[in-house]
Amino acid sequence: MTPENSSSNSFALNAVIGFLSLLLVLLVFGLFTRIIYPRIENQRAEGDPELIGNVIQLEVLNGAGVPGLANNFTSTLRKNGFDVVETGNFKNFDMQNTVVIARTFDKENAQRVADALGIAPENVFVEASDDFYLDATVVIGSDFKSLKLN
Repeated sequence: MTPENSSSNSFALNAVIGFLSLLLVLLVFGLFTRIIYPRIENQRAEGDPELIGNVIQLEVLNGAGVPGLANNFTSTLRKNGFDVVETGNFKNFDMQNTVVIARTFDKENAQRVADALGIAPENVFVEASDDFYLDATVVIGSDFKSLKLN
């Protein structure tokens, strides 16, 4: 090996050691900040039901295919005290009747929404999962003109 070749190998080795040292410092810093500031998971309270508010959180989906229908209902539902957290389109636009789907195992909040809109009890279903962070989903059907809204 010539002195020039040895010098370039030494420089490359020092550069790799420097890069790995920097990477190690960043990983240790990341671990330290994770321990000091842990992530907070967004979960519903499992304990005392008095700690959970009376606000019903809803998702409003357009199942009739009328443009802007979910947004119109969102405004009305918010004026009536419901917390609409998401709007959008249903997977298809051939819903004849408006339905309310309970997303928790307690059907009471979904029934309150149905009563407020004048939806028949047979159009209230339970499709609950621990993965849902809302109380009910309203899928607006082609009968939207017959719903009672204030």
